Amino acid sequence: MTNIPETGRTPRVQIRLVVIQILVLSLLGTLGGRLWYLQIREGAEYQKEASGNHVQQVVQPAVRGSILDARGVALADNETRLVVSASRTDLLKQKDDGKAVLTKLAGVLGMDPKEVMLKVRLCDAKTPQPCWNGSPYQPIPITDEATPKQALQIRERAEDFPGITAEPEAVRRYPAPGKANTAQVLGYLSPVTDNEIQQAKDTDSPYLRSDMVGRSGLERQYDKELRGKAGVTRYEVDNLGRVIGKAESDAAEPGANLVTSIDSRVQRVAEYELDHAMKVARQQYDKITGENYKADSGAVVVMEAKTGRIVAMASAPTYDPNVWVGGISGKDYKALTGKNSDYPLLNRAIQGQAAPGSTFKVVSTAAAVQAGYVWDGGYPCTSSYSVGGQVFKNFEGENFGPISLGRALEVSCDTVFYGLADREWKKDGGINPKKGEPKDYFFKTAHQFGLGKETGVDLPNEVTGRVPDRQWKLNYWKANKDAWCKTGKKNGSYVERIAYENCLEGNKMREGDEINYSIGQGDTLVTPIQEAVMYGAVANGGTMYQPTIGKAVISPDGKSVQEIKPKKTGKLPVSQATLKGMNEAFAGVITRGTAAWKFGGWPQDKIALHAKTGTAEVYGKQTTSWLATYSKDYTVIMTIAQAGTGSGASGEAVRNIYSALYGVQSDGSIDKKKALLPTPQKGLPKVRDDGTIAAGKVSRDPAKDVQATPSGSPSPDESQPAATTASPETGNRNTRRRPRKRGSRRMPA
Repeated sequence: MTNIPETGRTPRVQIRLVVIQILVLSLLGTLGGRLWYLQIREGAEYQKEASGNHVQQVVQPAVRGSILDARGVALADNETRLVVSASRTDLLKQKDDGKAVLTKLAGVLGMDPKEVMLKVRLCDAKTPQPCWNGSPYQPIPITDEATPKQALQIRERAEDFPGITAEPEAVRRYPAPGKANTAQVLGYLSPVTDNEIQQAKDTDSPYLRSDMVGRSGLERQYDKELRGKAGVTRYEVDNLGRVIGKAESDAAEPGANLVTSIDSRVQRVAEYELDHAMKVARQQYDKITGENYKADSGAVVVMEAKTGRIVAMASAPTYDPNVWVGGISGKDYKALTGKNSDYPLLNRAIQGQAAPGSTFKVVSTAAAVQAGYVWDGGYPCTSSYSVGGQVFKNFEGENFGPISLGRALEVSCDTVFYGLADREWKKDGGINPKKGEPKDYFFKTAHQFGLGKETGVDLPNEVTGRVPDRQWKLNYWKANKDAWCKTGKKNGSYVERIAYENCLEGNKMREGDEINYSIGQGDTLVTPIQEAVMYGAVANGGTMYQPTIGKAVISPDGKSVQEIKPKKTGKLPVSQATLKGMNEAFAGVITRGTAAWKFGGWPQDKIALHAKTGTAEVYGKQTTSWLATYSKDYTVIMTIAQAGTGSGASGEAVRNIYSALYGVQSDGSIDKKKALLPTPQKGLPKVRDDGTIAAGKVSRDPAKDVQATPSGSPSPDESQPAATTASPETGNRNTRRRPRKRGSRRMPA
């Protein structure tokens, strides 16, 4: 009989148990080692990857706030369009990555299948546009111009279009044809860049990849206020990108509305008159070049003289800002930026700088008085002024004999200012003054008038203009000396002779430099907005204001109103007695001076206008027209490049702007019912209980409740839709569609 252990196990069974125990322990050891490797050694890396894949976010863009004129009429708002989008996540679940669906979609939309497929690919450093630079989990827009019929096809046949949606969304809208264009003032939007996202990462207004941001104009200046806050929905996804649950959601917050000081009616008139003046100038003959004037660019500024608020600002050539909506085409972009485009994206009111011609004499007159010259002195207005063998002529050889400074402004006598500047140059020590000796009244006064620096207008990329004083000449000479010395020739062409002279003494203030400077020629450069500030200060008694377009920022619900108040920046270096003399002289320009032939029959006794004309010479080009004017309420500045004299090219247009403002008829009578803005707008638009803003309804006192009783008469723009605060679901309550392209400039109603 075999001996069996007390446990009842045979040796064979015991061996098997031992083997099993070894296997189990080995497996546990392997598993433990693997867990140690994954959790300890590589734990941080896997945790990083897991957290990156764990939650993805889908962005619901915020509805951008509207930009409104002073009466609440929309200059830029939103409209509801049918946007067709594709879900990349759903497309990638299909066997062919959604190619069949996208091809079918292209057929419905009337698009090229290749174009549709390019739109849903993700952007990277090697992928050119079109591509998608947003989150791959967010619906990718294919078009924002779908028709109701196309949207209905997609929604009714959802089984044929998996991953495709057709929903109404708010899309930016700029003025319709026939309304005020205001293109350069408004600016445009485009997608945010990676660099901008990084720069704004730690600020109080970070960007999301889906954001559209302002690129110029008010859209850029007030981007933070207008943009609002996008809504974010977070989804839990697995490592294959499949959605496994919804984490949390933050609702979108619409942007605030910006009320501007622009009056869209006056803006429309200003745009038309500038465009018409340029067309008329092109029909005029230039005696010097033997050709018609080119009149290739220009600008006009209408500003409240006592506040610095901009009522209208136009720049030509202009463009349709709607070309940027939904992404600009390569053809349109080239048309706006190419060599033959005349660069319509430039706002020439703040970025166009040119020699000011005789409009600069307001500075020279103030400088002469500061230097001790008597206002009523008899200064010789001869037909020419000779310096060192060089003859500086008066306009058309005019000779008025001994005259006062006021009369010199009226008739724009160049030789009076030549003589004054020359005497000051000699007093300052001539070409080699002793250190600390020059008084430089003519240059110092220009700086006191705010020239040579930005005015601070609330628009981006303003240029400074230039005051060519001694320091500027020295800096400019250092930068260009080598080139001048290399190309200059004593007996060469005009350009070569100038280069030769600049090489030798371009760092010094020469006699001819100061003489030319005194009448706004030579190296002097100003912008229309700078002239508006100068002449506005003369009009209001000497106070310079920072020009502003933004008037108030109103929250989407209408409960918060942040008014942007006028800001004083300084005083003119002119006594009240001198200002009185200037006012009389500038009024004389209208009644008996250089602009009288354009303002005959104007009701000067009822609405006093003041003006200074300017005709600036530009080497290699035709003369630039300047006309600086003001009334007790407004300053109007117009300039047109290559268009002839100041009054000749701009006189009629500027007169028509004042006629529209005050209701002056062709026979000189005044019809108050037809006056667009006889006094500056002091109130803010009426805000309704739901936060929407009523177009054309104005509260008299912005310091009081913005829902005060409305006042004001109907205007040609009353037919425009009232600006609204659009909801994320519907966009603007007005769903009227209009053409994307603009035609030529329209005549105002």
